[in-house]
Amino acid sequence: MSQRNLLQPSIRALFLLLLCSLVVGEIGKDFSHCPNFFYNNTPPQGVSAPGYQPICQRYRNQYHFASLYDRQRRVPLFSAYRLSPADGKRPKSVWMYEPQLAFSGASPDMKHFETPVDQNVIESQAVLDDYRNSSFTKGHLNPSLHQKTLDNRKATFTLTNIVPQKEGSNSGPWNKLENDVLRDFKMFCNGTMYVITGAMPYKSGDHWINNRVSVPEYMWSAYCCPSFKSDLPNNVKRFFPTCAAVGRNDPNSGEEIVPVNKNAKPSVRGYDVRRMPLENLEGILAKRLAMPISLFDNRCQA
Repeated sequence: MSQRNLLQPSIRALFLLLLCSLVVGEIGKDFSHCPNFFYNNTPPQGVSAPGYQPICQRYRNQYHFASLYDRQRRVPLFSAYRLSPADGKRPKSVWMYEPQLAFSGASPDMKHFETPVDQNVIESQAVLDDYRNSSFTKGHLNPSLHQKTLDNRKATFTLTNIVPQKEGSNSGPWNKLENDVLRDFKMFCNGTMYVITGAMPYKSGDHWINNRVSVPEYMWSAYCCPSFKSDLPNNVKRFFPTCAAVGRNDPNSGEEIVPVNKNAKPSVRGYDVRRMPLENLEGILAKRLAMPISLFDNRCQA
């Protein structure tokens, strides 16, 4: 056998090794490929369960944000991102899914849904049919208006960033909160604002759409802005360097976490949002999820 033939298998093996090293999947045991979406490169501490899957959300060969996906409930527990005001309009809603939840060796980029949807995809995550005729909207955890470029905004349209959200919340008080946070960033934050937004399941038994996708009882969100203006107005100081909020997603839920404004117009009544200190939100999450949670490293102290 010639020396050239002896070398060919080694060359092929080296080529395959290099190819595999280039295709680094976004699905992994942690967020080591996208730590920059968390303050001090540190994801929330204390969050652990066998069904939680870290996803570095990748679109067109670039990471755009991070999500912790609950495989059993087929919804994200949270999405984490750096807020950057949109430089254009909301893109057309062309929905995508996460291939590596269905096939471990699949492309690391999120993909647009195809028809028919592969059964492995259906079993591994939420699909568009789950939301049809459900009476729930597709609620973004990382909203497109908090993302700068067109690709950033398109990347938010993956169902691994979506939870079933009532219209009264999605286009009402929760939408107002998203705009209020954007305003706070523009007016008072000097540097990066890190945001983590999530969903809170029901305390006693899951509620489902299509018997597959868990409906949250509450939405929640928190931000960390370690560098902010020194001359904050007195009525704004409580919102820095951190602030949190919880929003109702069920008008019939109790009022122990978020009270109901009985004078709100009927279309949004029962979908109130309550802003609160970060510590209050972490306490609520710790009780509801039965795990001690710290959302921002060192409580966002620079």
